[in-house]
Amino acid sequence: MTNISASSSTKGLWVADLLLLLVAIVWGTSYGVAKDALLYYPVLGFVAIRFCMTFLLLLPSLRQLARPEGRAALRAGLPLGLILLAIFICETFGVALTQASNAAFLISLCVVFTPFVEWLVMAQRPKASAFVVAFISLFGTWLLTIGSDLTFNLGDGLMLAAALLRAFMMVMTKRLTVNKNMSNLTLTAVQSGVVGFGCLLVASLFMQGGLPRLPGDPSFWVSTVYLVLFCTIFAFFAQNYSLRRSNPTRVSLLMGSEPVFGALFASFWLGEKLGALSWIGGALIVGATLWATLPRSVFNFGAIFSTRNIKPESAPVIGAGADSSQ
Repeated sequence: MTNISASSSTKGLWVADLLLLLVAIVWGTSYGVAKDALLYYPVLGFVAIRFCMTFLLLLPSLRQLARPEGRAALRAGLPLGLILLAIFICETFGVALTQASNAAFLISLCVVFTPFVEWLVMAQRPKASAFVVAFISLFGTWLLTIGSDLTFNLGDGLMLAAALLRAFMMVMTKRLTVNKNMSNLTLTAVQSGVVGFGCLLVASLFMQGGLPRLPGDPSFWVSTVYLVLFCTIFAFFAQNYSLRRSNPTRVSLLMGSEPVFGALFASFWLGEKLGALSWIGGALIVGATLWATLPRSVFNFGAIFSTRNIKPESAPVIGAGADSSQ
């Protein structure tokens, strides 16, 4: 029975790793897509549209609120949604006010911040190897963006704040959801509702005259639908799922590959040229990510990256299949 449980836990961890890499791919494309959408609509309105659409699509999952796992998702989702609201206000304003390459570099500082936040909030000191790999990933990201003008402005400061909040979000998600039976889709729906309606409230309070009429340009809606389906619903469901099976530092390292996919998107889709140093930086990030996911039997790299130290949940997760069948 113990061997079966360990095997199931290891399999769940590798599924979580794969999902996080897919999230890194779609989030890597999100900076350019969001920057284009912001040409048509203000930041607060754009974030409100994105997350209110997400909330409406996930509305059927709220019927889980009648069950204990739905109420558990509500209790965790409200505070996590407020943190997410702060992240997206900082991040989206930051993307609008700085270069996309600056944004990708600064948001990746989440990789460096997470071990320290995890240590502070959860009183769990990560292994020294986690800090080493985090800084390798950070150095790789710097090489990846070395060709850009990294002058520090308000947008860069907002991206730095978003990176710190992302690290805090990962740790708090782990703390509020670990070993609890809850619906991941309901959790994502609650978070999306808090962000979407929170942005509408902030806009009504601080934007003179309120939000303008919705844009009619098809490219705005194509960008928005892409961000809703892939960069919001899928990404946050996968992140919530993975944080319940892994630890925040491991998750942040996997998400640290995001700038690599952003650079590949810029190179092959947008036609931007990458120099040799950028490709070396990308290779360092990918190498650090792969190293983080290898089991302890391959490299004695420290307990933080070993599947032995990741405890299985005490109750099964109710995911998309269970939600759709209720």
